[in-house]
Amino acid sequence: MTWDLAFKLLALFAMIAIGWIATRRGMLGGAEGQRALAGVGFGIFLPALLFRTMAVLDLSSLPVQLLLAFFGPLVLWALAVWCWERRRAAAHDDPQGHPADPAVRTVALTFGNSVQVGLPFAAALFGEAGLQLHLAIVALHALVILSLITLLAEIDLARAAARRGAGAPLGPLLLGIARQSLLHPVVLPVLLGMAWQLAGLRLHPVADNMLQTLGQAGVPLCLILIGASLAQHGLSADPRALIGRSLLKLLVLPALVASLGWFVFGLRGLPLSVLVMAAALPIGSNALLFAQRYRTREGEASAVIVVSTLLFAFSAPLWLLVLAWLS
Repeated sequence: MTWDLAFKLLALFAMIAIGWIATRRGMLGGAEGQRALAGVGFGIFLPALLFRTMAVLDLSSLPVQLLLAFFGPLVLWALAVWCWERRRAAAHDDPQGHPADPAVRTVALTFGNSVQVGLPFAAALFGEAGLQLHLAIVALHALVILSLITLLAEIDLARAAARRGAGAPLGPLLLGIARQSLLHPVVLPVLLGMAWQLAGLRLHPVADNMLQTLGQAGVPLCLILIGASLAQHGLSADPRALIGRSLLKLLVLPALVASLGWFVFGLRGLPLSVLVMAAALPIGSNALLFAQRYRTREGEASAVIVVSTLLFAFSAPLWLLVLAWLS
């Protein structure tokens, strides 16, 4: 790992530290203040980023095979993790558990930090050609993963509500899931941006600059909120569980992507390297926003983000050695 990449990681930890200090000094207004900031991030900054990404995306220029080789395994992984977490929750039958817990943990084990860490990493290691491939992944990353796991969370919430209502009919249950999913601040801007793109419309420069600025504001806010959550909850989860979950994201998921990319999609060289390193990135800060959206597992989400980012300094060179051997 180069010094430039190490400095990028240190900058991330510095912004997390700012959030921790600000919370300790009472500058963020306690738990409700943090939830308000998370609401701004999830309700304004993230929708602006998603809508603009979809509205300006040139679908015809995307490397379809590369994207299938990346998102296919990620979708399968997300569904497998969600099913596993649901089975664990049912087996433990925790009355304090939240219906969205399986989806929140699925985000943490699937969603990588493709921007703050991924962009400088791809640029430094793979040059302009690799960066362009990574940018294609970034363009669809939040759209695909967050939309899918949002749907899974809303399914679990609707099922829990139906059980409390002594078994609501299937029709109203499905309509409720569809309505909550479509009006969700992740899914709705994606659909609107897609409609904008398909209609052949262009964003006015004023609107484009506004949406771009709002989207960029979400990055430092997420890092500040991670530090704030750590100050409030600490490393509340079992350290062994945090390390285990981090290693699933840093080692097992990229191994799945590498295997399918090599054997199923026939990728070699630069495309395979970009694909694997994108899957091997540490957990992204949107995992905390997702947890705060559903008001569950905030402390666990912030802790596993920090732990996975620390461990990435050791797992990244390992994957680079594997890719060098494959090539």
